[in-house]
Amino acid sequence: MKKLIRTAAVAAIAALSLAACGGGGAASPTNVSPTGEIKPREISWLLSRPADGAVINIMKKIADDYAKDHPGFSLNLITTPDRPSYIQKLETLAAANKLPELFDTDATPFAQQLAKQGKMVDAEKLLKDLGVYDNYRPNALNYQRFDDGSLYMVPFQFELEFIWYNKALLQQAGVSVPKSLDDIPAMCTALRNAGTTPIAIDGQDQWPLERYVAYQAFREAGSDFLQKLKKGEAKFSDPAGKKAVDWMAALGKAKCFQDGFSSQGYSDAQNQFTSGKAAMYNIGTWELPSLATDKLDPAVRDNIDFMTLPTTQGSVTTANEYVSPSGIGMAVNTKTYDPLVSDFLKFALTKYPAEYAATGALSPTTDVKTATPANATPLYTKALGAASDLGDQQAMPWDTQLDPTTDSRLKQELVLLVQGNITPEQFTSTMDSTIAQNAPKFFK
Repeated sequence: MKKLIRTAAVAAIAALSLAACGGGGAASPTNVSPTGEIKPREISWLLSRPADGAVINIMKKIADDYAKDHPGFSLNLITTPDRPSYIQKLETLAAANKLPELFDTDATPFAQQLAKQGKMVDAEKLLKDLGVYDNYRPNALNYQRFDDGSLYMVPFQFELEFIWYNKALLQQAGVSVPKSLDDIPAMCTALRNAGTTPIAIDGQDQWPLERYVAYQAFREAGSDFLQKLKKGEAKFSDPAGKKAVDWMAALGKAKCFQDGFSSQGYSDAQNQFTSGKAAMYNIGTWELPSLATDKLDPAVRDNIDFMTLPTTQGSVTTANEYVSPSGIGMAVNTKTYDPLVSDFLKFALTKYPAEYAATGALSPTTDVKTATPANATPLYTKALGAASDLGDQQAMPWDTQLDPTTDSRLKQELVLLVQGNITPEQFTSTMDSTIAQNAPKFFK
């Protein structure tokens, strides 16, 4: 099934290229202030977000409020939380030129193809026209940008990813909080010898393991390595890539992850850490309600802390530069962009930040203050505070950057590498060959 979805992605780009010959949207991507009468109607948003999540619940409320003054208006939310299924639906609709008024997308080559064909409204011009651009966190916007720096997606979230750890378990094993990524394999060995699982990970969904392979390369060569790697202009056999591969093999040899990690899911990993069975857990601020409130078992709560991604000797990136995603972005369809959509977006994007911050989450803007829950521990405030001290470089999740075929193969090969089923040399040969075969077709 995954192979069919990946094949469909490449086919959709080909179909999209052909569809471009038939014309793009009805308006210019830079015409962000359409004139004319606001005529209420139903507009649709194709989403890839949890149906009961804060973003959808808040936007439902905002749409209802807007409809009070605009009878006949409604927002139809078409939700497909499963990302592979969503991508397939998005690409099918795009190829048929039937995208709704609003739709979710990452800053992928496919989305950039849409933008180049004039099918997406220029989000930077839109946000500036609405007078809210300067309120957005630079990292939140940069996460949504294409390689050329253009911005066609609006962020609705902002997260920071930390490595959480249990101080008591580290102390029992006689180890300190790692100051360098290079310290982690030896730390894992010590924790294993003390009878503790070093790192809890969701291996079933594969993307958490993919985070790890990005870390050494980001510290060694910054974001530039990934930008070149995904296009076939860099290789895993290059110094930064080799360091990443060797480190992943070392994590596996030291048995850093829980036994049987590849078949264990998100809740399994979370439970391992929150029950005090695992010493470390790499996860984002979306888990603050589970890790930094009184919901956490008192026996574990007082021993929990977090660190940002450790650096390495000679790092070109700093401790305050790490993964800080703003989630999947929202694009605006040029073809259906009219005074109603423009007016609703102005209403929604003005009200959304305060509503989102009130849920205890970091807003993608800085003009509102996040409400700290009454049952929060001091770690909650500490985590929120890290958002004000971010560097300029950003470690991008590789699954949003690589071509689909390469990304799928990478996920599979990483599991085999960490489990010791293949050598670093075999991994490198396979992945460099996969990138060479698929990147040129995807990054035209």
